[in-house]
Amino acid sequence: MPRYAPAFKPWPSRCLAALPLLVLLAQPAAAHVLNTDLSKLSRTEIFGTYLQLGFTHIIPLGLDHILFIISLYILQPRLKPVLMQATAFTVAHSITLGLAMYGLIQPQSAVIEPIIALSILFVALENIITDKLNPWRLLIVFGFGLVHGMGFASALTGLGLPQKDYFGSLISFNVGVELGQITVILLCWALVGRWAANKSWYKQRVVIPVSVVIGLVAAFWTVQRVFFV
Repeated sequence: MPRYAPAFKPWPSRCLAALPLLVLLAQPAAAHVLNTDLSKLSRTEIFGTYLQLGFTHIIPLGLDHILFIISLYILQPRLKPVLMQATAFTVAHSITLGLAMYGLIQPQSAVIEPIIALSILFVALENIITDKLNPWRLLIVFGFGLVHGMGFASALTGLGLPQKDYFGSLISFNVGVELGQITVILLCWALVGRWAANKSWYKQRVVIPVSVVIGLVAAFWTVQRVFFV
């Protein structure tokens, strides 16, 4: 009998085919640059400036945060579980971002950045191992959100905040971050979730290969940030 090629390559082959992209994905993004004299801007203009900075900290500069959000989304790409995780993550990173910017905590980038990479690796591995969203994952996401908030603070500390609207610019940056994260979730839904989430092959053809690639990138980042940064 003639043998026919399968419609899809086995997921290990697809993951190996994606490995050349890891080098590109693992490159550090360009840093934020603020070439504006904030003292000459109105409060509305400052709000818009920091809103944009928060958004671009996720898209396109925050590849590590993008991969974390994708990892949270793909295990159960339905609205309720995604919103529950996103809410826990948002509350957590808002807490540490505010505490750091007001000088109540002083996170060290050399410690925070490897932990962020490990958080991505952890969620990617969990996606591969488990078949459902466990209730305790919300606590894990909240804990990782605290760490990611310190990462946001590192970027924002480098930019500084205007004295005449310190609190407002902090809030607008955080809103921009949230808009960036919501954009990532909506793109995941549009590209995958709305048509593939209920398919019998979703775990094998989407969750596992995507999580393997994300896990490899996160593992590379972990080693890079511990030993070479």
